[in-house]
Amino acid sequence: MSITNEQELEGMKKISEVVAHTLKEMVAFAKPGMSTKTLDDYGRDILESFGAASAPYKTYGFPGFTCISVDNEFCHGIPSETRILEEGQLINIDVSAELNGFWSDNGSSFVVGNVASEYDNLLIASREILHGAISRISGGVRIADVGEWMESEAKKRGYRVIKNLTGHGVGRSLHEAPHEIANFRDRFNRERFKKNTTVAIETFISTDSSEAITLKDGWTMVGNKGGYMAQHEHTILVTGGKPVILTASNGV
Repeated sequence: MSITNEQELEGMKKISEVVAHTLKEMVAFAKPGMSTKTLDDYGRDILESFGAASAPYKTYGFPGFTCISVDNEFCHGIPSETRILEEGQLINIDVSAELNGFWSDNGSSFVVGNVASEYDNLLIASREILHGAISRISGGVRIADVGEWMESEAKKRGYRVIKNLTGHGVGRSLHEAPHEIANFRDRFNRERFKKNTTVAIETFISTDSSEAITLKDGWTMVGNKGGYMAQHEHTILVTGGKPVILTASNGV
């Protein structure tokens, strides 16, 4: 959305703080032996304590309040009482919500139990590429140029990017213009980032796949060639200089 006054900025700051706090608390709460449904319920309770509504539940009728994806699930994983977390598993939590007509989005991939794992380099790459991309964003910068840098960095580290998952505008709805902020150079996208707008920037860094496909449950997505993916996401305010990371308190 385009921020036109202080009230709108404060509205975006508030909901961004809510989703960032919820994500950070969920990451800290996740433990081996816990079901993803228990973890989702915990996140729901935090959101509701602020008077916020789960964006995927409210907007799409998603069967959960946050998206929790485990191991080879790339995104949109459905919380389940039978999915029990194990130490060393790769997990992604995506939290988006609405409060007083404002929407914000953030996410993080991490390892359950915070133990050293085979995913460490993938996670480091995802976080560093996210922050590198954000540092390159200001009003007037081509969206495709930032995407090109993201894919180039991923390839340098031996990874790929998912090409049918993208960041997006956010603010007065969960997904709005610009609708596609890709992790690669989309030669058909001639849009530029606009000053005083809010967007969700996210990474989709993969070990083997370049596309995500939807499973029979209609929600969960996995890689077209298998492997694993790390996603990290911030909602930011684009300025004429350094962006403001509205979800910075999530710790990503």
